[in-house]
Amino acid sequence: MSTDPLAQIETQLRAKALNERKAALDSLAVQPAAVAVPILQRLAAENDFLLRRLAVMGLGNHPSNEAFTTLSTMLTAEQDNNVLAEVANSLFEFGDRAVPLLVNLFNTRRDWLIRQTVLALLMEAEQPETLLQVATAALNDDAQTVRETAILALRQVLSSDYQAAALALLGDLAKSDYWRDRWRAAIALTGCQAPAARQLIQTLQQDEHYRVSAAALDAAMG
Repeated sequence: MSTDPLAQIETQLRAKALNERKAALDSLAVQPAAVAVPILQRLAAENDFLLRRLAVMGLGNHPSNEAFTTLSTMLTAEQDNNVLAEVANSLFEFGDRAVPLLVNLFNTRRDWLIRQTVLALLMEAEQPETLLQVATAALNDDAQTVRETAILALRQVLSSDYQAAALALLGDLAKSDYWRDRWRAAIALTGCQAPAARQLIQTLQQDEHYRVSAAALDAAMG
């Protein structure tokens, strides 16, 4: 066995036991980017998707240009959706410059995990116009979980200059035939004091589905 600590870490990253891999990743996190990133780049080239996912998690700990470039390249080269979702998480650690890449990932991939991950990240990005654009597109997604995340994302847009656009979308959702859309719309309206929002909440309080009416009652008090 090598006595070189970095070589030991690199070997441990490929250990069968997940706890050993995690410990190696934690050890690598405190190393300078110039040391850690090349090790993670080699790990990202492995055939095992779990190793590539581990590499991506590690790259997020080192906000260097080299790490950013590696993650950006993986957006087009990587085929596993679980790894791509992790790439999105790590890219978000690089701040605003990652947002266009995340939007493009959302627009070019149909996988529900990727799209839901991107939506959740954009909800933290403090870019309401971008969030509105992506959420609007997500409302037409085939996966209900993505659509519901998009509806809840509109709650943040309500507190921005794009409130009117968000309210228009929520007004349509409040008339949806599917109760879960109406339910999520009621939740998204919580805390909004705009007259149009209060009117929607009043309407949803009379909804035939008990979860919708209950959520609207909560929204009225929120």
